[in-house]
Order: sequence, then C-alpha cells, then structure tokens
Amino acid sequence: MCDGLRPWVSTMGTNLAIALVAAGMMWLIGVGPFLLVHTPIVLLAASIGVWLFYVQHQFEETLWEHDGDWSFHEAALHGSSHYDLPGILRWFTANIGVHHVHHLASRIPYYRLPEVLRHHPELGDVGRVTLLQSLKSVRLVLWDEEKRRLVSFCEMRAARSDCRGGDLRTSQAAPDTVFLESYVDALREQGLF
Repeated sequence: MCDGLRPWVSTMGTNLAIALVAAGMMWLIGVGPFLLVHTPIVLLAASIGVWLFYVQHQFEETLWEHDGDWSFHEAALHGSSHYDLPGILRWFTANIGVHHVHHLASRIPYYRLPEVLRHHPELGDVGRVTLLQSLKSVRLVLWDEEKRRLVSFCEMRAARSDCRGGDLRTSQAAPDTVFLESYVDALREQGLF
C-alpha cells in the first residue's frame, strides 16, 4: 500500500462503526424489524448501483477494442457514458453520471466533475445518454463487430436474415488520441486533479 496503513485502518474503522450501529439497532428494536426496514433499502440501493454501472458501460455507441487497438484515452471517453441525469439525481449519485471524465482522470473529485463539463462543454456530448435513452439500453446485449456497436437480439436476427426492422446505423468515428490527451493536460493545468 503506497499510503501506508492509514487508508486501510480508516476503512476498517468505518466498517466496524457501521457494524456496531447495525448491531445496536438490532439489539434495540429486534432483528426482525431491523431487517424489515433495512433489507428493502439495501436491495434498492444495490439495484440502483447495478443499473448505474450497467448504463455507464453498456450503451449503443460504446467503444470496445481488441488489445492491439486499445487506447487508454479513447477507451476512457468512449467506453463509458455521460449519463446526463436530472439535477437531484446527479446530487444523489455524486455526479457518477460524468463517468467518461471519471475514467479519463479518476483523481478529479466528484464535486468538480460538473466544473470540467463547464470548462470543456464538448465533453458533455461524448457518450451522452439521458434517463429516457438509458431505458432502451436494456435490449443491447450483443457486440456487433462489423457495426462496432452494441445491438439487440432482434437487430442481429434482422441483420443475419437481411430483413427489415433492425436499426443498423454505423458508429461515430473516434477522435484522435492526441486530441484526447490534450484534455488530460488541460484538466491538469486547471488544477482539477
């Protein structure tokens, strides 16, 4: 561990405090009532977390590359989405919707991610997925090597049988890697991480 034992001790201390509070609540109100209240909360929070992770990596115009073609900067910006959530949801999720910038420069704290988008508005449209659009991503389950994008089973069947019904748009061209590296340099110069 680069930072010594301090982060580990802090994490374990937090875990211990949470365990003690939970044990105290169970002792105070009983195991049944405690689980009756906390089980739905944990299930809801876990479901939201899984959904956020899914949407931020499984969207139509995502970027998947083989090892030889993989580039850190292109994968960071185009392999994860900008989940453009309403303000209150951005606050509840600590701006994790600005996931592409998080992947590009993970040391930028969550509260500075909106500032990055203000200083670099062109990043706001990269991999942008709205709340409504995200619901459509559930159907995207297969990677089409020819089209270089995620597709549904229906689209793949339509493409194989040359039938109508599939939306077979081509993916957008990925920007130049040097161009993407300039974003990282600009973010460093502005002291955002």
